[in-house]
Amino acid sequence: MWLVKLGGSLSYDPSLRSWLDALASMGGGRVIIVPGGGPFADLVRDAQHHWDFEDDAAHRMALHAMQQNGLLLAALCPALLPAESEEDMRAVLSKGKTALWLPLSMTQGNPYLDANWSVTSDSISAWLAGHLNAERLILIKSCRLPGTPLDATALAAAGIVDRAFPKFIDEACFETVLLEKSQLGILREMLLGERPGAAR
Repeated sequence: MWLVKLGGSLSYDPSLRSWLDALASMGGGRVIIVPGGGPFADLVRDAQHHWDFEDDAAHRMALHAMQQNGLLLAALCPALLPAESEEDMRAVLSKGKTALWLPLSMTQGNPYLDANWSVTSDSISAWLAGHLNAERLILIKSCRLPGTPLDATALAAAGIVDRAFPKFIDEACFETVLLEKSQLGILREMLLGERPGAAR
């Protein structure tokens, strides 16, 4: 089982459909897509900046943002099958299809996820990878990545991943890989077993 977190910054990117089509056609039976919050999370940040309300409310709103962005991805690529629970996800994979996680029901009130901006879809995808005992977590990023090897603490300090992310992958049993949005070819090679990994 692989989890692929599509950064919300890809929501309006021309490459988004290509990523979705590749994951739908090549990830069947193995891949679960985790949506970022995208422009919906940006609206939450803007509202909190304007009204100065508590992080707990903003966190709950941001979870809805991930849900909304997941619904957008499902509309863009109907071959992906939405799934809200662990049972749903495993059922989709057992059918040889690619699952698209709608995270709201598994994340609201989750005691492992701090209700503040230190936990975003990066950490949530890492939590899910551990919860499902996944083999690999792949994060797709719009920004340029530094040279390998990658250090989670340095990535968090640079704002490439969220602040809680290092905690979630510390001593994790899954491999973590970061790819830039231009590296779809590398993902295809990984899914075909032609490349063992990329920027771990």
